Parts: sequence; C-alpha cells; structure tokens
Amino acid sequence: MSLGPTLKWLVPVLLGVLLLIAPAAKAQMPNPYGPNINTETAKKAAEAALAEARKNNWTMAAAVVDTSGTLVYFERIDNTQNGSSVVAIDKARSAALFKRPTKALQDAVAAGGEGLRVLKLEGSVPLEGGVPLIADGKIIGALGVSGGASAQDGQCAKAGADTAK
Repeated sequence: MSLGPTLKWLVPVLLGVLLLIAPAAKAQMPNPYGPNINTETAKKAAEAALAEARKNNWTMAAAVVDTSGTLVYFERIDNTQNGSSVVAIDKARSAALFKRPTKALQDAVAAGGEGLRVLKLEGSVPLEGGVPLIADGKIIGALGVSGGASAQDGQCAKAGADTAK
C-alpha cells in the first residue's frame, strides 16, 4: 500500500508515538509546556553555558529555542568550529520538541535494539548537550551547546539550564 502525499507526514508522527511508548521514553520529562522563554532569560542561559566553556578553555556555540523549537538567542565563542553552530541549534530544538535532554536520546541509541529507532525520528539529535529549560515547573524552551566532546557540551548546557530555574 502506498501512502499518498497527503499522508506522508504520518510516518514521522507514528515513529514519534512508538518512541514515546518505548522504554527509552521513560526519560521524557513530565513537565508541561509553559509560556515561551523571553530573550533576556535566553541570553542569560546561553551566557552561563559559554562562561562554563570559557572557564575550561573550550570553544563552543550556544543556542536557545522556544517550546516550538524556534531560535530565540544564539552566541558562539570566537574560533568555534562552524559546524557547532548548526549542531547547537539542532540540539536545542530536539530537547524542546521531545521534552527531554538529548543525552536520553544518546543513551537510547547507545543501548541498541529498540533504542536505534531514535535515529529515524525527524529532528532528534542523539548527542548530549541539549536540555529543556524549566521555569515554575514548565518547559519554557531549550538550550543546545556544541563544540566539545558530548560530556563537555552537557556540562556547559547544565550550567546554562541552571540559570532558567
């Protein structure tokens, strides 16, 4: 059976539903979406993430998106590799859309088996460094950091996320 062009959107949606009922979905945050992050809060989160990077002499990019994955704020340290700019935005978008840190997706892929389905989900980035931003118990956006090893990106993202609370 062939899906017509009007139903092609259904495949990624169904794959997303499968992920939500898979064991890896346990990492989804129960927090509801709240009001979108404002520019001032987004800038503070990115600046804190990049301060952590500078403290460790890492060159990184930081991106903050709202709950829909739309870019709100971006900054990078001079001489950060160009690809990290795109990856930081993608990590932030993934964390916002899937309501979980991208490390949860990374761990699902690393576990193999059913976790490999994450690789087929449109918009998922299974690399540590993307985290939802929480204020008053609600997801207001997400921060993505890229430029170092996954654990380094995660360390900087955590520093940035801690400012949004």
